[in-house]
Amino acid sequence: MRRRLLAVPVILAGVLSMASPAKAAINQPVAVWQMNEAAGSQTMVDSSGNVINGTIGTDVLAGTALSNGGTGYRFPFVPPNQPPANPERLVQVAHRTALNPGSGDFAVEFRMRTTHSFGNVVQKGQSGAAGGYFKFQQPNGKISCLFRGSAGSSTASSGTVLVNDGQWHVVRCERTSSSVTMTVDGVVTGRNRNPTGTIANTKPLTIAGKLNCDQVETTCDYFAGDIDYLKIETS
Repeated sequence: MRRRLLAVPVILAGVLSMASPAKAAINQPVAVWQMNEAAGSQTMVDSSGNVINGTIGTDVLAGTALSNGGTGYRFPFVPPNQPPANPERLVQVAHRTALNPGSGDFAVEFRMRTTHSFGNVVQKGQSGAAGGYFKFQQPNGKISCLFRGSAGSSTASSGTVLVNDGQWHVVRCERTSSSVTMTVDGVVTGRNRNPTGTIANTKPLTIAGKLNCDQVETTCDYFAGDIDYLKIETS
């Protein structure tokens, strides 16, 4: 009597990987500003190849020799609420769609040094801006990042870590569809799992304070200290 053979399915190695694909790292450059231009430079050069250059305000001290052996930008101290507003204290990057988080993965990273307990380090848009905004601020010497979009807002902070101790710190914040995570010097210090939705405004990106301010009704939150690079990445 002939025995009937049962067909046995062959499992290909590639099939197993379909269950849970690995999440892409947020490491594709959108803009990389090394901030190593000479003193007196008016253009902050993007070295990513995307040519997203910025304009350096005349009161920003580009070409400053820094304590870490590099060259960067120095933002001199002014009282945080002292009028008048002075946009020449800022570095401005004109609006580009790529500088918005949109609805995808997005990361902002910079290296900073300060002894002051106030100031916005970088932002695109500000409170009330159509399309949402993101910003980094350091009240009481603790750095935090805020992303506000169509689904709400999410903030992550440095927790108990102070960044106004006069030492160099690398600050990074990653925004995904489901969370915002901050690291300081490579250590995770805060994570918020609130989704933010889409963030897409038409405002410029500013470094070291707000642009739409008057120091009377709306403070400019000027940063005082040193920054020696800033980069934006996506996945």
